Amino acid sequence: CSRSTTLRQGYNILALATGMRRGELLALKWQDLDLEKRILQIRRILTRIPSKMPGKGFEETEPKTDKGRRSIVLPPFTVEALKQHRLRQLEEKLKAGPAWNDHDYVFCTSIGTHLNPTRDVLDVLKSLLKEAGLPNIRFHDLRHSSATMLLSMKVHPKIVQEILGHSQINITMDIYSHVLPTMQEEAMGKVNEVLQG
Repeated sequence: CSRSTTLRQGYNILALATGMRRGELLALKWQDLDLEKRILQIRRILTRIPSKMPGKGFEETEPKTDKGRRSIVLPPFTVEALKQHRLRQLEEKLKAGPAWNDHDYVFCTSIGTHLNPTRDVLDVLKSLLKEAGLPNIRFHDLRHSSATMLLSMKVHPKIVQEILGHSQINITMDIYSHVLPTMQEEAMGKVNEVLQG
């Protein structure tokens, strides 16, 4: 598969599976991953800085809150996707030779530098959605989809808060309150089964 397809699969899969923010994905480094233990550490984010100089508009910064620095246990299918991505990236590094800039980014350009959040990520997501005949959404909506999916699968809201890196549980509960009525209805159904039967 082509480089653009590999990137599209890689960061979009990870965004949907983990609810990571775009800046967290773009600052992710191989040193942040333990693929054997299936653990990902979020230690930095790629943020835009005011600058008129080409290529100087982004920098790595610390997450805004302590909860932003976090560990996420990865589902096995994402580990396999990352292993395949790593092999393709090593091939690219060999092809690039001395032009390669080794920043250790998991998702990077063909010469190892960080991706552009708009051109390389958002525009690619929009074309992918169009190809698939899906509604046009923001990249951040992958994060919302991930959280909604986890809550719908009855993952405890505190765990969802930790995965998303929200500073407080009430933030998670307020944003995803639309999922809770269904969960409450199912819970009362279970109570009914136990007490009635």
